Amino acid sequence: MECVLLGSGGMMPMPYRSLTSLATRYQGHLYLFDAGEGAQVSLKKAKLGIKPLRVLAISHLHGDHCLGVPGLLMMRAQVPEPGHLTILGPPGIKRFVSQLHEILGFFLNFPIHFAEWDETAPELAYQDESVRILWAPLKHTTFCLGYRLEEHPRPGKFKPEAARALGVPSGPMWGSLQKGEQVTLEDGALISPDQVLGSPRPGRHVCYAVDTRPSKALYRLCKNADLAFLDGMFLPEHQADAEAKGHMTVDDAARVASRAGVRRAVLVHISPRYRDEDMEELTAAAAKRFQGAEMGRDLQSYPIGLREE
Repeated sequence: MECVLLGSGGMMPMPYRSLTSLATRYQGHLYLFDAGEGAQVSLKKAKLGIKPLRVLAISHLHGDHCLGVPGLLMMRAQVPEPGHLTILGPPGIKRFVSQLHEILGFFLNFPIHFAEWDETAPELAYQDESVRILWAPLKHTTFCLGYRLEEHPRPGKFKPEAARALGVPSGPMWGSLQKGEQVTLEDGALISPDQVLGSPRPGRHVCYAVDTRPSKALYRLCKNADLAFLDGMFLPEHQADAEAKGHMTVDDAARVASRAGVRRAVLVHISPRYRDEDMEELTAAAAKRFQGAEMGRDLQSYPIGLREE
């Protein structure tokens, strides 16, 4: 599993920083969180491709998080048979995309399934054979969603000695059992995976939560995440601005990550007032609260290794 930060900035794209957008690549599929202006350009720079895009999750309907959607859709329509796309988002996301499509009249060659949050929505927003995505409302100046992508739990470690003791010959049957499939021996005996596998191993978890103040929902989305991409828009001395605009300072974000048991936190949605020369100061302020916190940088890749415990 790999996360690629397509952009780390907030409010407006700048020559030195693209708008915050996160691509998670796993088992040949791409899951994209937010798409502000120029998101398709960043995706091209990252060389991730557009055809593998399976889910586009939008946090809220502020321009720096959604104005890149039509460009992404138009780019995806340039490849043959791209397959269906799921768009997750706040109330109004379907109308936003549909009206842009109608007004601009751009070509689409794939179906789009929309899932909009409402008061009756379950915590589970999306699920496929590889991952599931959870959502929850955050604390911003307008309705905003945070997301948590979870890899499905992996089968336990295979026990060769147990398989041999049960008479399972090495080869394809071992592979089937490791995949969680039952096998039948030549004598008709049925062997189930739980007879030769250890306890299931946890999957990897990624949190994406920007444009928010600290909240209970934010802590739930972050809990024990391997990697969390969190709103860290301001330095601590600009706390008043953060509170007024519904954002976090870097030490707010670092505190949330630490208390939630996050392994590594990448702080994003950085205010355009800060330039590259300010990154060291922002990083230092975050590290005072949590050593696992760092400032995000455009096009940086964050591989997530397997968890064994």
